[in-house]
Amino acid sequence: MVNQLRDSQPMDSPKPTDDNIDDESDADESVPPLRYDITSFGIDFDVEGLVRRLNDEEVFVPDWQRHFVWTIRQASSFIESLLLGLPVPGVFLGKDADSGRLYVIDGQQRLKTLQFFYSGKFEGSDTLNSAFHLKGVDDRFKDLAFKDLRDTDRRNLNNSLIHATVVRQDAPPDNDTSMYQIFKRLNTGGSQVNPQEIRCAIYQGDLIGEIKRLNQYPEWRGILGKPSSRLKDQELILRFMAMWHQGNQYTKPMLEFLNAFTQQNRNPDGFWLEETSTLFEQTISAFAEAKNKPFRLHEGRVVNAAVFDSMTVGLARRINNRGVPRSSQIATVHDSLIADDHYLQAVVQRTSDEGSVEQRLKTATIAFADA
Repeated sequence: MVNQLRDSQPMDSPKPTDDNIDDESDADESVPPLRYDITSFGIDFDVEGLVRRLNDEEVFVPDWQRHFVWTIRQASSFIESLLLGLPVPGVFLGKDADSGRLYVIDGQQRLKTLQFFYSGKFEGSDTLNSAFHLKGVDDRFKDLAFKDLRDTDRRNLNNSLIHATVVRQDAPPDNDTSMYQIFKRLNTGGSQVNPQEIRCAIYQGDLIGEIKRLNQYPEWRGILGKPSSRLKDQELILRFMAMWHQGNQYTKPMLEFLNAFTQQNRNPDGFWLEETSTLFEQTISAFAEAKNKPFRLHEGRVVNAAVFDSMTVGLARRINNRGVPRSSQIATVHDSLIADDHYLQAVVQRTSDEGSVEQRLKTATIAFADA
């Protein structure tokens, strides 16, 4: 069946912060006026077959997902529900365009619980890598592992059904950003999932892999300090790439611009990726040599994301055209931009507006071109 999913305002939830990166565009909650056409269909998996598919990674949990957080008692209660023949919530799956495999959008806790129980090892936070014996359940199942179940109970569990809803975006046809919106709306409980965390979950590929590699670049870590627990540092690298390649095509909001770029360049040409990565490393190395703490406003402690995207693109354009300027020239341009009122306006207010992005990219490009 074909369902209509209206893109609406995000659910209210507290915004996580990152200690060393300030991104004013995170406060921009506007969303594009899209109406998605979503095809969804249901599949009833028997538990035994579903566990086999999980083990064979025909159904997989993306590299980034929330950590498994259920306790042994929560997991045991889920298994007990199946043993008792009680209905359990279904799961949401997306279809990976390249491999045809199904990836988990919602339902990781339930699916990992099944894998753990069948393997005999529980890998939850409270009893890591211990034997999985049911706890807090009816006496007839108490302290039993999968191998200890009576034949009848094991058969009933194997044949229990888990309903999966598989979703696919039909329109707009040029991207699948609805998967981001679905993932976000299904994962808003507890600690909020950050945009880059979602991208790592649903846009896996060579681009995300290269960004993770670049995030360990020594000069980059020297500028930012410790890695961001919420992947904001990786998002900055993505932002450089997107602005470098498509900054002149930018449309707000920043979140959707980055989503579309990631999806479109998920597995780019090898030369494109290598050239972009090399330019990023050259640009970051040049800033690291020229300034002790670049991209901060008035010697502040945190990196300003809008300063970062404009200055890195501006210097990258200079490097691409004429090579790397002297460190003293880079430092002079950096400091003069920070002191420029027109530039400051574009990096501290309404930073995701098209006019602000255009103004700061143009100003930084001209400044570094003259270095």
